[in-house]
Amino acid sequence: MLSVASDIEVLARFGRALADPIRCRILLTLHGAPAYPSDLADALGISRTRLSNHLTCLRDCGLVVTVPDGRRTRYELADERLGHALDDLRAAVVAVETDRTCVDADEKGCC
Repeated sequence: MLSVASDIEVLARFGRALADPIRCRILLTLHGAPAYPSDLADALGISRTRLSNHLTCLRDCGLVVTVPDGRRTRYELADERLGHALDDLRAAVVAVETDRTCVDADEKGCC
C-alpha cells in the first residue's frame, strides 16, 4: 500500500540518500540521463554488487525507479524535480571549516 510521506519523512529520506558519496554520484549520474546498472557500475568504477546495494537504498528512499526495457532494467530519478533539487543543493553556498567537524558528530552521526 502506497502512502504519502510527510515533509519531515521526505527530507529525512533525501538526507539518508545524500549521506553517502556513492549514492550522490549515482543520483547526479541519473540526473544526467537514465542508465542501466552495468553502465552505472562501469561509469562509477564500483562493483555491481556494491552498486546494487546503493540502488536498493535509493529505491527504498523513493528517489529512483526502475523501468523495464525488454530484458533489461533501466534506472532513473523518480521525479524530474529531484534533479532540480540536486542542482539547487549544489548551487547553495555552504561555508565549512575543513579542519572542524560538528561537536556532536559521534553521537548524532553528522559530518
